[in-house]
Amino acid sequence: MVELETRELEYFVAVADELHFGRAAARLSIAQPALSKAIRRIETRLGVPLFLRSSRHVELTPAGEALQEHGRHALNAVAAAVRSARRAVDTEAHLRLVLKPGGDAGLLSGILAEYAHQPDARRVDILFSGPADRTDFLLDGRADVGLLYVPFDDLDGLDHETLHAEERVAIVPTAHRLAGLASVRMADLEGETLPRWKGVPGGDGTGPEVADVVQLLQMIKVSRMIGVLPRSLVEPLPPGLVGVPVSDAPPSRLVLAWNEQDRRPLLASFVAAALRVPPRMAGMVGADASGATLTSGQEGV
Repeated sequence: MVELETRELEYFVAVADELHFGRAAARLSIAQPALSKAIRRIETRLGVPLFLRSSRHVELTPAGEALQEHGRHALNAVAAAVRSARRAVDTEAHLRLVLKPGGDAGLLSGILAEYAHQPDARRVDILFSGPADRTDFLLDGRADVGLLYVPFDDLDGLDHETLHAEERVAIVPTAHRLAGLASVRMADLEGETLPRWKGVPGGDGTGPEVADVVQLLQMIKVSRMIGVLPRSLVEPLPPGLVGVPVSDAPPSRLVLAWNEQDRRPLLASFVAAALRVPPRMAGMVGADASGATLTSGQEGV
């Protein structure tokens, strides 16, 4: 028996996100008393408290934290199922590709050109994401396929194929102590200020928050921090900055990813076309994307 309806789960997730019943009610376009009653009914039915409430404060209990994590996945799955059902009978549906601005390692034009030769090719709509929400686009059905960077992006619930692997570089001002070195190790970066990426929880950075590479490069240029990124995301570097290879940093991989439940021939055709495009050679560290099929892509991150 299903103990929670989708609408009730939406109510709970809204309160869990906002930790404020008034803001959650406004987000849901319902009255606050009705929302409070709905949450109490959910707690009674489940037999566990989900929130600790006071006149000034709302916080999740351990049970609430567990339901928030899995509830969000459940809502994403429902949304994706609805979109997939509608698109399954839409013979004119476009293919939607999500990526971060500049996050294609120079491969996007070649991929689109190769895919255009497919007899079943559709129009490809390009969607741009924030720093770390491409996985959400794929899981909730807003996009069909995406270009993600491993190990930075979460691949849970996704199938994927590696298109390109490359070294990571430390970006520093030309006057920085590391700027003249042929390469550095991670230990050489100890004590340096690294960025906090907006929307990326649990990061190691201690410096100012940045939302994209453009902001990062500006902050590095004025000596507020340094950065470590895949080479393709920062080349060509603007004047005043240099990129120094980090010899012991794990390689960064650009992967083509899609929802693991999506087995449409339309998607398989796009993946096959993308895998026929040769990767850029600059900064390559030995990626091998030959012989891949839509159902593979299960290697570890």
